[in-house]
Amino acid sequence: MKLTLLADLDGLDRIINSDPVAITFFIGYMAMFASAVFFFVERGSVDGKWKLSLLVSGLITGIAAVHYYYMRDFYLQTGSSPTAFRYVDWTLTVPLMCVEFYLLTKPFGAKGGTLFKLIIASLLMLVTGYIGETSGIDNNIMWGVISTIGYLYIVYEVFAGDVAKLAKDSNSPALGRAMFLLKIFITLGWSIYPIGYMVLPGNLLSGAFEVSSIDLFYNLADAINKIGFGLVIYSVAVSESGKGKAATA
Repeated sequence: MKLTLLADLDGLDRIINSDPVAITFFIGYMAMFASAVFFFVERGSVDGKWKLSLLVSGLITGIAAVHYYYMRDFYLQTGSSPTAFRYVDWTLTVPLMCVEFYLLTKPFGAKGGTLFKLIIASLLMLVTGYIGETSGIDNNIMWGVISTIGYLYIVYEVFAGDVAKLAKDSNSPALGRAMFLLKIFITLGWSIYPIGYMVLPGNLLSGAFEVSSIDLFYNLADAINKIGFGLVIYSVAVSESGKGKAATA
């Protein structure tokens, strides 16, 4: 039994060393696990009103780390994309990323209605995206269009909706810088997901590159977007907390 286990580990080691997709699953798991620990520890260094924001950042990367642990094993054992695991992860973490927009602007007057609309838009985007990705070639364009509506609403909120207006009226340079960076994440960082969807057989970019390589892009985008989101939130929390300490000194 021991020899069999060693042989299995040796086989997995060879796969990881020769497969860049497998490497990114491992890197994604470790990076997001380390980020979760960082955000949880750093909650003690910010003012009370920002602690929840860092908690959510830790939950986003922590949930992603757990899913990447299982996605890595699924990929190594089957050689296929862990679509179901990935959508479960996104269904939990993307609404939490929308919660971060609300928490960022809550100290400056954000209402619960804004949070509700962002969460509904994110769930629309994800649920219809999963249906489209698993329902076959004949339906994936239609479901992709519906999914894009949810994504475009989130973009609207960040650029011109309630979130954008509150950030502009806050007179907080730290929040202004954060919103600028988050806009980049939303438009450039999140764009890899619809592009990956459109590469599916029968879709608009079918044949642009191999579908088997899309996990490589998804893994890198997930790590950059989720960790980057958290670091932006952390920078605002530290800056605003420092401002409060300076005012009371």
